[in-house]
Amino acid sequence: MLSEHDRQTYAWQLDIPGFGEPAQARLKETTALISRVGGLGGPLALQLAAAGIGKLILAHGGALREDDLNRQILMSRDHIGRPRVECARETLARFKPEIEIETIPSNISPDNVAELVGRADIVFDCAPLFVERFLMNEQCVAQNKPLIDSAMFNFDGQVVPIVPGETPCLRCLYPETPEHWRRRFPVLGAVSALVANIAALEAIKLLTGVAPASLGEMILIDARTMDINRIRIARRNDCPLCRHL
Repeated sequence: MLSEHDRQTYAWQLDIPGFGEPAQARLKETTALISRVGGLGGPLALQLAAAGIGKLILAHGGALREDDLNRQILMSRDHIGRPRVECARETLARFKPEIEIETIPSNISPDNVAELVGRADIVFDCAPLFVERFLMNEQCVAQNKPLIDSAMFNFDGQVVPIVPGETPCLRCLYPETPEHWRRRFPVLGAVSALVANIAALEAIKLLTGVAPASLGEMILIDARTMDINRIRIARRNDCPLCRHL
């Protein structure tokens, strides 16, 4: 149920046709897992908090570096050398004191992925490494949890909403780790935030039904030309993960 405080906080979005209190209550009862709260995951976490998601589980290892500050908007310079996930928690808590935040000071790994996915209602993959993305995809398929996969490179971005049994999974799109992929790549903070906002919108649509989510499609963003396109994607009959769903 929404409190009077909720109704005041979300008054403007409650006026959206087809949204209203039922959709807001659905967001309030949702727990979202976000893998990495850097250039993509940080703006995403902020938008989910602003929209009214009830609980965030933030998984991100390592300490803040100066070269993170061009894009990681939940961070602050006085946190350099300290755990990034704690800086993210502090920023979000100042913005939205009532939100529940759980921090995991490590990246997604074979040791923690099943438990973390199991505690979430929806999963957001913002990791730069395919090994993490594949682990989250595997567990979301196994546990029938929706996954919003998002990525960017240079001025390009993509968002893929994945619902096991209804859409292709990440392994359908990438049977193998792409060659020549590396940890560091060109990144502009505004592009990361643009991709993150689209991922947040797809999740809100999927959770509330306020509009159709882009299921079975990949959203492609070209920030140089400001073109946003959707292309149909298909499940692979030979996918080792989801072919039997």
